[in-house]
Amino acid sequence: MRPLARPRPDPDDPERGSAVVDFVLVGVLVVALLLAVLQVAVYVHVRAVVVASAQQGARYAANADVPAGAGADRTREVVARATTPRTAAGLTCTSGQELDGSGLALVVVRCQGSVPSLFAPLGDLLPLRVTGRAVEEAP
Repeated sequence: MRPLARPRPDPDDPERGSAVVDFVLVGVLVVALLLAVLQVAVYVHVRAVVVASAQQGARYAANADVPAGAGADRTREVVARATTPRTAAGLTCTSGQELDGSGLALVVVRCQGSVPSLFAPLGDLLPLRVTGRAVEEAP
């Protein structure tokens, strides 16, 4: 018995080489989807870090004998340690005293900025706006 021979590819076949094109097209879509998922993960992580940092800055500024304006600087320090100094530099944070509806004195830290993009030519596209509050201690 003779082994079965493979048929030779026809050089005039119009579908010859279409697997390579299919691979490239699907590969580009898969890579784009992967980058989008990673960008969402980075956004959620940075937002969580900035929220926790704003709360920490508000708690720090709410201590007795600490000015309310110190909360913004503390927030940027914590963000810089937790992420990168570039991310912290891209934030604009303010802090001050406010009264809530019941007349309780609060220290409020507000930060806004944007999350860095994984694809550098796009720049910083995703906006970020967070607030941290803490009850001010009596001196």
